[in-house]
Amino acid sequence: MFQESLLSRVSERVSMDCDFIPRQNRLSRDTCLHSWQGLLYIMSKYENQITIFTDYLEEFPDTDELVWILGKQHLLRTGGTGPSSDAGWGCMLRCGQMMLAQALICRHLGRDWNWEKQKEQPKEYQRILQCFLDRKDCCYSIHQMAQMGVGEGKSIGEWFGPNTVAQVLKKLALFDEWNSLAVYVSMDNTVVIEDIKKMCCVLPVGAHTADESPPDSLPASSQGKGPSATCPAWKPLLLIVPLRLGINQINPVYIEAFKECFKMPQSLGALGGKPNNAYYFIGFLGDELIFLDPHTTQTFVDTEESGIVDDETFHCLQSPQRMSILNLDPSVALGFFCKEEKDFDNWCSLVQKEILKENLRMFELVQKHPSHWPPFVPPAKPEVTTTGAEFIDSTEHLEDFDLEEDFEILSV
Repeated sequence: MFQESLLSRVSERVSMDCDFIPRQNRLSRDTCLHSWQGLLYIMSKYENQITIFTDYLEEFPDTDELVWILGKQHLLRTGGTGPSSDAGWGCMLRCGQMMLAQALICRHLGRDWNWEKQKEQPKEYQRILQCFLDRKDCCYSIHQMAQMGVGEGKSIGEWFGPNTVAQVLKKLALFDEWNSLAVYVSMDNTVVIEDIKKMCCVLPVGAHTADESPPDSLPASSQGKGPSATCPAWKPLLLIVPLRLGINQINPVYIEAFKECFKMPQSLGALGGKPNNAYYFIGFLGDELIFLDPHTTQTFVDTEESGIVDDETFHCLQSPQRMSILNLDPSVALGFFCKEEKDFDNWCSLVQKEILKENLRMFELVQKHPSHWPPFVPPAKPEVTTTGAEFIDSTEHLEDFDLEEDFEILSV
């Protein structure tokens, strides 16, 4: 029986708290129109957002004037014009959430942890859930991911590819102090050990003197000495490798290497699917890939008064599906999680043994930073005085991030 783990929401969710902004609600038309009780119910529930039912009440003018009803004022233009659901465009974002959620489970609860329905869960579990709520103040919400995608050249409501989602997660992680992940997205199909060590090897708290400020990472001279070099402290690593495994379809020469990646104990699966139809791939059986399908629209879920999140729809409501690996679109992104340095060293050994043995390699693993590349600078949170959620409340600050170019197509 398939053992379920937290994989974010295996769905595209309708957001009733969407700041993009809601234009319609989930109540029926009859509730809205057939009685003033229904009208007053909506007003009491959404105090200043009459826009949620103006589609049904055409007699309301398009005006900035205040509307007064039963001692309360309402604004007709409280809302905006953005989407109220991610159905039709958010599937790759949801798959990215699944991969990241699995990484957070490995980080806080361990890879062997399993979810059991109606069982009391650790507090870390509830905190992980809240990272993915469909609210703008949650660090990995659909709102934050879509907004950060603007800096990658993707309009809100536009479909993302695997590489774009990887870049978005890398940037959002800079604002996530609790999980404190180092997110490395490979470039030009190449993973550089020296760069990862430089990013993940940090001085432990209190290691600096009173007159010194703690550096973000160790000097480059202490990095890249190979898997045997040990860091004083290791920042948990989310490693994402975007790839193009063919032109119009996957090249069969990569199939065995691709399957080997799911065998690695560090595996977080892969993002991919078909054009405009994303899936989260978690394993394989023979020549078939096992995947979770996010294309089930569900209603918005929020934290209850007790602080607990109703988590049933965050988990697999249907059995995983399968598809022939030959039907996979060649644009994919592999994910791996290395909680400790020894996990990364082991991953490097497995890659050298199972991936690099092929004549036509799926990707490269090199020790030193290529001399023809620009110098590697570990990503850092921009200097702002607001929270991450507030920082990307608009697109005006997105220019602070460097835009990543699309990954190259491998020679086939």
